[in-house]
Amino acid sequence: MSSPTTPVERAFEAALYTDTHDALDAGASILAADPDADPELARRGREFVAAAWRRGWQPADVVRLVRRELDDTHVRLVSELIRAQAPDDRARGPRWTAQLDELAADAPPPRTDRFTHASTVLELYRLLLRLPSLEPLDDGHEPKRHEHRRPASRMLTRIRALLAKAEATGFPEEAEALSAKAQELMARHSIDEALLDAQAPAKDAPGACRIGVEAPYEQAKAVLLDAVATANHCRAVWNEAFGFSTVVGFEGDLEVVELLYTSLLVQATTAMTKAEAAQRAGGRRRTKTFRQSFLAAYAHRIGSRLAQAAETQLTDDLLPVLATREVAVTDRVDTMFPETTTTRLRGITDEAGWTEGAEAADRAQVRARPPLD
Repeated sequence: MSSPTTPVERAFEAALYTDTHDALDAGASILAADPDADPELARRGREFVAAAWRRGWQPADVVRLVRRELDDTHVRLVSELIRAQAPDDRARGPRWTAQLDELAADAPPPRTDRFTHASTVLELYRLLLRLPSLEPLDDGHEPKRHEHRRPASRMLTRIRALLAKAEATGFPEEAEALSAKAQELMARHSIDEALLDAQAPAKDAPGACRIGVEAPYEQAKAVLLDAVATANHCRAVWNEAFGFSTVVGFEGDLEVVELLYTSLLVQATTAMTKAEAAQRAGGRRRTKTFRQSFLAAYAHRIGSRLAQAAETQLTDDLLPVLATREVAVTDRVDTMFPETTTTRLRGITDEAGWTEGAEAADRAQVRARPPLD
């Protein structure tokens, strides 16, 4: 029987296949004693990252999990490994490139003694080694984009700018006007995409993206994302274990879902902070149940408002187009997730939090949009 030959192989044999601290210390000691092992150690890290891509993970997914399971030093280290492969990965498409660009701002891992660094590396590699397979988001290529759709990116830029201004302004009337315009553009963008699909000789297939649903109160946030996705002709499937939802839909709708969910979450957090301050001023102490109930009510009420807004856009000529797209989205979801379960919100026990959350949702910048020509 063969035995490990290089220091890296011996360290891996000692540390990667068990969770004990003694094993980690043993592997780190081997690596710390041999500086010549560093290039191979870095190369093996890039191999672990490449293996994660083959198992369906994307850069944002890996960084999100490392941040949740380990600490900031590990996040910086995995970001560095991902950046090292960026030239080869940019061909994967614009969503992938956008995730790489976000990592470009991360600082490199801090310098430490060799033993501490080796321990950090081995802890990270343990996690990467055990990543399970995820549902692939594409078939290995980007959806084909029709030439006449290029102006859509400029519209999405306008939508982002309007939502950013709505979130930043301290004047409710201005926020309402800005958000209402953003909602109108979102609706027009989605409908234009649907009509172009119906007229195009070769239709795009539904795509998919993952959106982080971070703790705390992740159940309520997942419900909010599901409501936004449904209102925009998409479907969301929550992966509680790894802290994200997979949203399936046509590309233009996916971009709108990301924008609107982010904006609503910002508005919800701002409103919750103000409501909590008012509760404390009245003598009540800050509680987890208040926040959980607040966000649950907010998500529930926003879902109702978005559904009503979506109904105002339905016209006889749009129904068959949207129905065709809905069938395509449903088929893609069934292919990616042949088995799903329904989760009910738990721990919603605070009446004041529920009332405040529902009222905040009524004030949120989402309203029934006027029908578009």
